[in-house]
Amino acid sequence: MTRACWWLLAGVLLAAALSVAAGKVWVPLDAWTAADPRSIIIVELRLPRTILALAVGAGLGLAGAAMQGYLRNPLADPGLFGVSSGAALGAVCALFFGYAAQAWLLPGFALAGAALTMAALAVIAGRSGSLVLFTLAGMILTSITSSMTALAISLAPTPFVASEIVTWLMGALTDRSWDDVRVALPLIAVGAAILARTGRALDALTLGEQAARSMGVDPRRLQLAIIIGIALTVGASVAAAGIIGFVGLIVPHLVRPFAGHRPSAVLLPAALGGALLLTLADSLVRLAPTVSELRLGIAMSMLGGPFFLYLLIAMRRRLA
Repeated sequence: MTRACWWLLAGVLLAAALSVAAGKVWVPLDAWTAADPRSIIIVELRLPRTILALAVGAGLGLAGAAMQGYLRNPLADPGLFGVSSGAALGAVCALFFGYAAQAWLLPGFALAGAALTMAALAVIAGRSGSLVLFTLAGMILTSITSSMTALAISLAPTPFVASEIVTWLMGALTDRSWDDVRVALPLIAVGAAILARTGRALDALTLGEQAARSMGVDPRRLQLAIIIGIALTVGASVAAAGIIGFVGLIVPHLVRPFAGHRPSAVLLPAALGGALLLTLADSLVRLAPTVSELRLGIAMSMLGGPFFLYLLIAMRRRLA
């Protein structure tokens, strides 16, 4: 690993320790022993939440770096594929029809929504391998699934169901348990492994599609790996935490100056940076002096919106 990765890894470990201890009630790390009654707060509440923050942040950061490398567009975000909105639609259907009573049903519906969106994307754009068609297909699927989610909210059978849907869509890691970790962590790990294997192909793609083909890169196989990898990482993240945006946009930009501009060199730092960013953000929303806990998705949107505007202004100045 590079020096930047070692620094990021140290930051991740410190952020994880802060996340375990931080909250409305601070729990020192020496309360870890089973003899201390406060240990149940760490083991049953803080630890699964911290693991999810690390996994979701790493998955979203890695997905963003892979997508920006594949589309060769620094403004690309995993939500552009429609996987996030497809997973959200699946979870909304579970809430709408009352199938979310058991802990595994809502994540199951969310993963099913991500899988169906992934399959539709592969059917629409998988044969040609065109980046333009691929991007447009993702945008169309995002529009369709978002409109169906809005329709479900407007037709919710009771105000309570509508409130539950809106609250879940805001994104948070509140009240997550080990069941959520067991559902999300293996899927994020598999998706991350698939995306990590695309590094050399993404490097070749920076030279252009024709040059990449001459270097032995199969565009259709690469596209399929990107679809499956992002569907697993983003779908599992949405299933566990709701929609948390901008991580895949912000983190690659922050780590790229230290890691280098080759797509393969950004993948691991982006995963570590995503884990660090989301874990710190989740700790801060718990520490914020608000009556109720600020939703993590809202906090990331408040951070990501100005950052996106800054990127647009910076790109305009470079092109001027």
